Amino acid sequence: MRTILVATDFSTRSDRALRRATLLARHVSARLVLIHVVDDDRPVRLVESAEREAMTLLAELGRTIREIDGLDCDAKVILGEPFQGLSDAAAEFDADLMVMGPYRRQVLREIFMGTTVERTIRRSRRPILMANGVPTQPHRRLLVATDFSDASLHAVRTARDLGLLGDAEVVLLHAFDTLAQDATLRAAMTREQLKDQLAEEEAQAAQGMVEFIGKARIKASRTIVMPVEGSTGQTIRDCARANRSDLIVLGTRGQSGLGTLLLGSVAESVLQDAELDVLIVPSDLAPGQAESCSTFRPA
Repeated sequence: MRTILVATDFSTRSDRALRRATLLARHVSARLVLIHVVDDDRPVRLVESAEREAMTLLAELGRTIREIDGLDCDAKVILGEPFQGLSDAAAEFDADLMVMGPYRRQVLREIFMGTTVERTIRRSRRPILMANGVPTQPHRRLLVATDFSDASLHAVRTARDLGLLGDAEVVLLHAFDTLAQDATLRAAMTREQLKDQLAEEEAQAAQGMVEFIGKARIKASRTIVMPVEGSTGQTIRDCARANRSDLIVLGTRGQSGLGTLLLGSVAESVLQDAELDVLIVPSDLAPGQAESCSTFRPA
């Protein structure tokens, strides 16, 4: 049986994550594990009080899920730093997926860096689903962003293993940086040359998409190959919105020897501004293995 771990701080943001996890668990016959982390870098009496209160709340939530939703549900309170506690819990329960609520959106982009959400994603070797959208039904329309790398291939296979591809419409997107957008080249080339350059790059990208679909053995309702417009993150979000997607799937790349993940500007941008759910799948590539055959960098 699959195991879905749900991180909760008992806020309305966490309620969204819990509801999404419950819908998914019912859809794929998984058990839930509710986790609350109490920061123990405080006076002992405060930590003990917070732990008791959290245990009471988790017990109530677990009982409701078992009785109302008919799901197998465990719960645990962990003492420590939130991001470390969540990572440890995912390993302890051998979670197939971790579900978290949206982080607090701030005006300054840099606020995201160093938060529990960001640090957990960087550290995790497990897929993480950010529940940004309002959960009303299982995911029906997926946008899978791919750079044709092994990391992207692993993300697709993970989404399939989690039961997310079953009855959903899948749109595959490959957004590429084109040399025709380079200001220096544009000044040195004629309009026809620029047009030919773009056509050549689009043809190469289209061939790459065909090969990727063959490797992934995925049935896509639509494939999109297009130059990046503005930024890759913005292009992904715009395509998701245009296709009325309710889940974006992205892969990340491992950083050898550091025990962390390179979240990267693209995935970070999508996570910060996406209004729908985002599945982040860490790469399982071996150290030194080539990761990309294109200029699109989801990680």
